Parts: sequence; C-alpha cells; structure tokens
Amino acid sequence: MSARAPIVLVSTEVDDELRLKLARRYDAVAQLASPPGESIVNLDPDWRQGVRVLVVRGSSRLATASMSLLPSLELVACVGSGYEGIDLEGARSLGIAVTHSPGASASSVADLALGLLIGIARGVHAGHALLQRGTWPEQAGKSDELLPGLTNRRVGIFGLGAIGGKIARRASAFEMAVGYHSRRQRAGVDYAWFASLLDLADWADFLVVAVPATRGTLRAVDHAVLAALGPRGYIINIARGSVIDEPAMIESLRNGTIAGAGLDVFDNEPNVCPALLAMPNVLATPHIGGNTGHGWEKMRQMVLANVEALFAGRPVLNPVPLPDPFAGKDLSRT
Repeated sequence: MSARAPIVLVSTEVDDELRLKLARRYDAVAQLASPPGESIVNLDPDWRQGVRVLVVRGSSRLATASMSLLPSLELVACVGSGYEGIDLEGARSLGIAVTHSPGASASSVADLALGLLIGIARGVHAGHALLQRGTWPEQAGKSDELLPGLTNRRVGIFGLGAIGGKIARRASAFEMAVGYHSRRQRAGVDYAWFASLLDLADWADFLVVAVPATRGTLRAVDHAVLAALGPRGYIINIARGSVIDEPAMIESLRNGTIAGAGLDVFDNEPNVCPALLAMPNVLATPHIGGNTGHGWEKMRQMVLANVEALFAGRPVLNPVPLPDPFAGKDLSRT
C-alpha cells in the first residue's frame, strides 16, 4: 500500500454509486474489503493515520476499538436513518461526529409497509402459491375462506416519525382508522394517541412497527403486546428486528395468538430463522424497504452533504442524537 492515507474510507456495504460520487469529489477514497469492524484492523498503519471520514451502513458493527485505530477520524457518516450498530458513546469520547440520513427513504419504506399489510391481510402470497399449484378452481373464493378487507380496520402505528406519519396517511387513504403510540402525543395530529404500546395493540387490527432501534424500544413488542393484538391481529415490521421479541413472535404465530406477520426486518439479519420463513401466515422481504432509486439518491445526497460540511469546517447537517441508545446492550443480534 502507498504511504498516502485515504481521506474517505468507504465500507464495502455502501453502494457503488455513492462511492463513485465521493471519488469524484475527493482525491483519496478507499473501500474496505469487508465490514468495518473486521477490516480496519488490517489496514496499513500509514493509511489509518490519514482517514478523516468513514462511510458505513448504520447497521454495521462499529466499536470504539475500531474507531480508535483511525486517529484522524472526524466523522462516521451512516447511510440510511439507522445508526444502531455504531458505538455512539465511544465516538463521542473520541471526538468523532456521527451522522445519518433521517427521512431520506421514508416514502419508500412506508410504501412497503402498506404493501406488506395488504399482502398479508388479503393473502396475496397464499393466492400466488395457489396459482402455482394449479388449484385455483378448487380452492379460490370459497365463502368460508373470505378474509376481512381493509375498510374500517384499525392500524396502530408504533412510532409516528417520518416513516410512521407517511404510513398513517397511506392507511387513511384506504379508509382505515389510525392510532399511534409514541413517548408523547404529537401536536396537530388528529390520529388517536395511546399512552402505552399495550393499549395500542389491544385496539389495533394491525400493529405497524416504525420506531428507531433504541434502548427504549429493544424487544418492546413482547408476549404481552402480541397477546393484546390478538388472534385476528397482524404485526408489520419495517423498522428493525430488535424491536420485536422474535422468539415470542414465532411462538405467537405458531399457536394462533396472532393471525400473521408482514416482515421486512429480522433479529439476526441476514440469517433469518428458517421456521419463521416456513410459516404460511408470514409474508417476508429481505430488508428492502428503502431500496428504491428515489430513496437511495436522497440518502446519497445527505451523506455527501455531511461530508462536504465537515471538510468545509461547518457543522454536520444530520448528527445522530446522543447518548448511545444501546449503551450496555449486546448488539450482536441487532
């Protein structure tokens, strides 16, 4: 390796378009060969001395020990709204700013949330399998198998932020009643507010998880919440797998405590529990909520703007909140 250190170090998990845009703007950009926690230690020490920016996915495991190997590091720029993999307390102790891309993919994620809700509620995946088996004439449309529609059903949204708000507006367009739970009631919002997640689940036909992964939301959807949702209720998760107690959800799906689940995120990504995927009352996608051209372009723009602000000596635009929401928690399965 050359003794000249790269200015911007890019995780292998970042898309090529963002890497190319960074390379056009800055003279020295290098890409890691593997996730940052695994590969920073293997970099040439001369390179490590000059790294000022590290661009990663927010779910990438990045501990204090890895950041401390980059003595000139000033910014960890997370692609996407999440940042749960980053040791924020460690970053703060080292004087490193951490940014993310809040709201960049909110519309895309909200679209998928409604897609999963409609798909699982109307049995879209089961209907597709029926066609593949060639048993349409024998099975489709039997009156004793008719499913409830969406009109006048209740959607409970756990977290009415950028994504949750867009989910609420989309659900309202389907003539559904909307309620939500957040730490405090939102001013200027007409949707019904529930002071506890348990109360929201008891009211809802569909419980949509749209909160960030924080210490306060870790395994928040537990046995009690699922039992309150009930045997005609569905759980939809487009947030993070860590928000749901996954073993409790699997048990609830097996024994009929809840009717079904639409899931884009999982507790141990990318290693998804095979039993979960084999269930006929589960509709699953591989964490693709933000994977649209529009969403990714907005994320790229926000990352580039934060890097540009740092090099121009201006405050970064989208710092993540401190302290670390996962302080003292095991992140190995989030």
